[in-house]
Amino acid sequence: MTIRLTRRHLLASGAAASTLALGLPLRAQAAPIKVAGIYTVPVEQQWVSRIHLAAVAAQEAGEIEYTYTENVSNTDYPRVMREYAEGGTQLILGEVFGVEQEAREVAMDYPDTAFLVGSSFKPDGSLENFGVFDNYIQDASYLTGIVAGAMSKTGNIGMVGGFPIPEVNRLMHAFMAGVKETRPDATFQISFIGSWFDPPKAKETAIAMVEGGADVLYAERFGVSDAAMEKGVLAIGNVIDTQADYPQTVVASALWDFGPTLAAALAKVKAGDFASDDYGIYSFMKEGGASLAPFGTFEGKIPAAALELIAAKQAAIMDGSFEVEIDDSEPSA
Repeated sequence: MTIRLTRRHLLASGAAASTLALGLPLRAQAAPIKVAGIYTVPVEQQWVSRIHLAAVAAQEAGEIEYTYTENVSNTDYPRVMREYAEGGTQLILGEVFGVEQEAREVAMDYPDTAFLVGSSFKPDGSLENFGVFDNYIQDASYLTGIVAGAMSKTGNIGMVGGFPIPEVNRLMHAFMAGVKETRPDATFQISFIGSWFDPPKAKETAIAMVEGGADVLYAERFGVSDAAMEKGVLAIGNVIDTQADYPQTVVASALWDFGPTLAAALAKVKAGDFASDDYGIYSFMKEGGASLAPFGTFEGKIPAAALELIAAKQAAIMDGSFEVEIDDSEPSA
């Protein structure tokens, strides 16, 4: 319970800082847009926390009126969607990876409500009020891989993910490609725990990888960094920056900022031209949706050659001369 409260407090305290990233005006608007979030996990879970934090920041900026429901089961998800739509919500946010078809059926019944949801599929042109997004932060994940390869002494990298779906797979592949830049002989242990929020299981899986020789762990799920700290190895964060909680463990993190995605959607809702678009582009590094977290306590500990490579690759990503490959296939060890 202490961990939940701490993370929830961090979400709240960090919202104001995200206001500038959203690009939203600080002055309250006359008619805030009514927005609702529907989440299948707690709002402190990495991925969902980014959506929630951006929405809280938009509310504090006076752009929206925001409410949310967390821990919604897939079977109950369509009902909650309908309740918010019936209540006059103008924009519904969420993640429908387990209820793709059902979510689209609900959206079809409420053409005047805009839906912007995390999805494994592209938008359906016949459903104009149903937009999709995803955390395309492969650019930042690739850069963290460069760090991991440079910091590993054994070349054995452990990777723990939730489910082998495109949203996870592409980040793992990008990370592995980055590792190969500085550690061409690297080997990988890869496992999926079959859950989006099961820290004990993720920790147990990661500990087994350390016992199998891994000295750097890719923490796609909560619990992995706990294993790394306990076993005295390093970890690479995903989506959020947890170095403050693991100052001697988390070397680098690929960060996702949902602010640009939400800002784009709100502008379209406000203008009355929300459409069935793919908002995934707003998660790219060059759009401001992804970044490499500060190295913090590891400043001065990462090899200079790796830092020079990161700077060069990041510059190339930003100017479009280099693109990190998007590979949605399931990675293998």
